[in-house]
Amino acid sequence: MKKPVTFFLFILGIAGYVACRADAAPPEGMAYQSTIASDGVQHVRIEGGSYFFKPDRVIVKVNVPVELTVSVEKSLIPHTLVIQSPEAGIAVDEKLSSDAKTIRFTPTLVGKYPMYCKNKLLFFKSHREKGMEGVLNVVE
Repeated sequence: MKKPVTFFLFILGIAGYVACRADAAPPEGMAYQSTIASDGVQHVRIEGGSYFFKPDRVIVKVNVPVELTVSVEKSLIPHTLVIQSPEAGIAVDEKLSSDAKTIRFTPTLVGKYPMYCKNKLLFFKSHREKGMEGVLNVVE
């Protein structure tokens, strides 16, 4: 009798922990201003996790190649990175993992472009609605 009760309390505790982590506020927003490296590329590192991207605002120059290196914390929850603005030379839709992934593009139009995780589980809020979003700001 004691083992089923202990198991039930353990599962209840895990469920409570996951619920708390899912509704936790993302880290305070910070902007990253890229610079052009000696190879002529703007290198940007983005880390994702429990419904956040860090940094969540990235500033890059127009008509200069961008190389994003993106990864997420180890987790059972799958995440993606989406930045869809083909008219501006940006078409990113990648599954993310704890192994860093390199994404290359050259933005051709000045503007602010949303970046977000498109994942959603059943009737729950989408990852974007939970705060896993940001902005790619392309400037002159």
